[in-house]
Amino acid sequence: MDEHRHKVCPWWWGFSLLLPFRKWFQGQDPLAILCPYLKEGMTVLEPGPGMGYFTLEAARLVGPRGKVIAVDLQPKMLQALRKRIQKAGLSERVETREAPSGSDLGIGDLEGKVDFILAFYMAHEVPDGKKFFRDLFRAAKPGCRLLIAEPPFHVKKSDFESSLLTAQACGFKLSEMLGIRSSYSALLFKE
Repeated sequence: MDEHRHKVCPWWWGFSLLLPFRKWFQGQDPLAILCPYLKEGMTVLEPGPGMGYFTLEAARLVGPRGKVIAVDLQPKMLQALRKRIQKAGLSERVETREAPSGSDLGIGDLEGKVDFILAFYMAHEVPDGKKFFRDLFRAAKPGCRLLIAEPPFHVKKSDFESSLLTAQACGFKLSEMLGIRSSYSALLFKE
């Protein structure tokens, strides 16, 4: 198994994940990635948002009737995210939550309420993949889509494929492999 698996990105590294370099050099433009999937009024679940590289754009796309629920294990990541949300004027659209543990997202109250889940560069940090994907599946409405992406510089392709199999064993169906640059990525859905 990959030596980086289950290590959580340190909070201070979150600042580097916000740099424009990511958008232009790595080709990870949040608007381009999210726009095909998000609509006004949706509820989005984002486990492991870090400091909100995708969160703010998701909040803009779901509009004032939508909601983004950002769940992170690290209080300092959430603190920085809250500052960015407030500065952007999106506090009404984003709910931040501190996960009780690496194995528990604390989302039991979301059962059947989520339209879209974004797990970007974070599933490899989860110590119990089965519990993680089961919890996501429970939170998902029928028709909910799960976009999962992992960094090839931290995660072996075989580990990514194993995560996809675990997600499918928990009930998600594979829709398609995606071509998001600098990542292994796929779109899954709940029937």
